Amino acid sequence: MPQITVPDGVMPPVVPADPDANVTDLLEETLRRTPDSSLFAIPEGEGWREVTTREFHRQVIALAKGFVAAGVQPGDFVGFMCRVRYEFSLVDFALWYAGARMVPVYETSAPSQIQWILSDSGATRVILEDADLVSRFDEAHGDLPAVADVWRIDRGDLDRLVEQGKDVADGEIERRRSLAVGSDLATLIYTSGSTGRPKGTMLTHSNFVELCRNAAAVMADVVGPGSSTLLFVTQAHVFARFISVLAISAGVRVGHQADTKKLLASLGSFKPTFFLAVPRVFEKVYNASEQKAEAGGKGKIFRAAAHAAVAHSKALDEGHVPLGLKLRFKVLERLVLNKLKVAMGGQVKYAVSGSAPLSTFLAHFYRSLGIRILEGYGLTETTAPLTVNVPDRFKIGTVGPALPGNGVRIAEDGEVLGKGVAVFAGYWKNEQATKDAFTEDGWFHTGDIGSLDSEGYLTITGRKKEILVTAAGKNVAPNMLEDPIRSNTIIGQPVVVGDQRPFIAALITLDGEMLPTWLENNGHDKSLSLEQAAQHPAVIEEVRSAIQRANRLVSRAESVRKFAIVPVEFIEANGHLTPKMSIKRHNILKDFQAEIDDIYAADSKAHDVGE
Repeated sequence: MPQITVPDGVMPPVVPADPDANVTDLLEETLRRTPDSSLFAIPEGEGWREVTTREFHRQVIALAKGFVAAGVQPGDFVGFMCRVRYEFSLVDFALWYAGARMVPVYETSAPSQIQWILSDSGATRVILEDADLVSRFDEAHGDLPAVADVWRIDRGDLDRLVEQGKDVADGEIERRRSLAVGSDLATLIYTSGSTGRPKGTMLTHSNFVELCRNAAAVMADVVGPGSSTLLFVTQAHVFARFISVLAISAGVRVGHQADTKKLLASLGSFKPTFFLAVPRVFEKVYNASEQKAEAGGKGKIFRAAAHAAVAHSKALDEGHVPLGLKLRFKVLERLVLNKLKVAMGGQVKYAVSGSAPLSTFLAHFYRSLGIRILEGYGLTETTAPLTVNVPDRFKIGTVGPALPGNGVRIAEDGEVLGKGVAVFAGYWKNEQATKDAFTEDGWFHTGDIGSLDSEGYLTITGRKKEILVTAAGKNVAPNMLEDPIRSNTIIGQPVVVGDQRPFIAALITLDGEMLPTWLENNGHDKSLSLEQAAQHPAVIEEVRSAIQRANRLVSRAESVRKFAIVPVEFIEANGHLTPKMSIKRHNILKDFQAEIDDIYAADSKAHDVGE
């Protein structure tokens, strides 16, 4: 299918822009269209309690009145820290109806991060979920004199606000919700801070409104009538925040599950038609299924089914599935693959994936399960999706074409540039950073390296600032190796190193969740500690095999020659991961400098990868 081109490189919108609209208009439109349809489902016992559009709207208005009665003024910022739950959308829209704006704070944030975000934004109130988050907030509270009120969900403060606002007139809420126009600020979302201090990203009402309307139009098969999704990605992240607003705009039934240990059970009872996740989730589901089959003596048939599924999907792309493959796939689908789909609720047709590349193996695997993983690309600064594979424009291995109203182009140095309705207004109180973020003709510097094919599909190669240059002058994109290595069952996080070094190497952490199952399935002691496992010959050989497979995807000069297994897990609390589980490379390189130096030492204890 040919790429649609226009003079400035931006795809025309499919829904005419409305500069006077704000986010509250999206809920009002859904209320008029489907007032009695289920818009949310809240966990209740073993099932789900439905919340209609009408009921959600009523609750939003009631809470907005509470905010007004408590003194929240139009334009105020209110900080919010909570896990994935219904109240996030309730508070988000209630603040908008009251004329205020939310500043979401990751529930995993350290006190210093909380202090910076709330002080930099000038938040006047804060809403916290429970005692755990209160304890972290309290460490930062002394440095937050502007915060006048702290409300807690677990103590019923939202209900008390509703009671407090009973005498506020409906007309006052209508007046306040109508104050904002498209160009006004809707929220501040702080970057995850993989490098440097987080910056406040200013997203406007038009960013959400125009992106939602255009995305809903081209993704009608995903978010159309009867669709539903179970959110488990934190809503403080722009990815889930956008999907939450899009779901309200499109009338999608939404459930929430913060506890990933209960995820499969919730998928089974909620039965979503689509969900969103980062690639690590798809890897974990696949690896857990493989190890479960292995434990039951069916590992060989599971792998045969997986490879048949991938071959079947690739044959579909080529336009012809050989009869032998078709019959083999049908048998294995019935014996093995259908069980996996049933475990995810049985109704899933689509999944939306972002934040990192998904392996083509897994994309083909899930596609043959009847689940199309629609990879997309975007950043906080692009309100999440700048590009995405949509059902009728779907190409595995890419992050899709630009969404209507947006455009991407590639700079001379390979950097991906973006423009359009998704792109933010600038960084809060940081004019220089805003100026540096755009080209002279108004294109946003994403900081990512990528390429566009002849049909306008984007492929991301890596982060511009993370490109390694070996001592021999070879440029290496770390994620081209890290992503396939990470897909191994026992590997937690690989970190490729080698900048200004004689060869490429890798630090490897083990996946503490999957490791015991893998050890037991392979006849080893499953109680081994991470330190013991890091020195175990079978573990070392498994890691070596994973790296060798990844090396086949790159040239000899780009391949990993040595590796060291570090007996720790990278976590957000230690500053090694962002909230979306991306590695903070700079922090890791600093904290593990001794281990990296040892890899390149003459008497190195690191392991050779071999051929």
